[in-house]
Amino acid sequence: MRFQAPESLSEQIAQHLGQRIVTGDLRPGERIQELKVAGELNVSRGSVREALLILQRRHLVDIFPRRGAVVSRLTPELVNSLYDIYIDLLCMLGRKVLERWSGSELSGVMGQVRELQAVIDALNSSGGDAAEQVIDAGFGVMRYAYGLVENPFLEETLENFRPAISRTYFVALENFRDELAETGRFFRQLADAAVRDDAAGLETAICEFGEHQREQVLSILREEVSA
Repeated sequence: MRFQAPESLSEQIAQHLGQRIVTGDLRPGERIQELKVAGELNVSRGSVREALLILQRRHLVDIFPRRGAVVSRLTPELVNSLYDIYIDLLCMLGRKVLERWSGSELSGVMGQVRELQAVIDALNSSGGDAAEQVIDAGFGVMRYAYGLVENPFLEETLENFRPAISRTYFVALENFRDELAETGRFFRQLADAAVRDDAAGLETAICEFGEHQREQVLSILREEVSA
């Protein structure tokens, strides 16, 4: 049985602020004031300062001398750098699943995908929290895969990317409502390829969806620049 320490207060604050950044409640370029956050959450400024350092490592905030922390801006360079490595890591996760488990042993993957599809089907596409629920359900499929692979280094690396990927994914879902259906289709393709032991099909599905999502986000950034 693996020991897991409870999340620190700073990590909890980081997750709280990170979610506000992901959903756009805190906008790019907006300053995050330590004293204000400490007062709102009834915590020490030291804990807030540590939380902001965590968010800096996750590329959600930038910290400047004498100016403090501000919400980082999504740029084409940042998005491309993120997807370049994230797509490869997801492909690695998929390969490792198929290396360790045969298709007949992956019925749990189908169960996870059915849960995700149920979330998508139940959501009103105009619902304000639709994107958040789909993102969380999608990462539920990944967490299931972590348990199959049992590679703590791969799991930790992918989880460290989760806030930045969630942020770009949220942007895509908020601007392209048909992305809900596209997400469901992608995970069904993944599950089908896994059950068939089709490593090439699994990797193709991951690459195509990753590149599709990359282009969606980049198109939004291009529109913002030209507006």
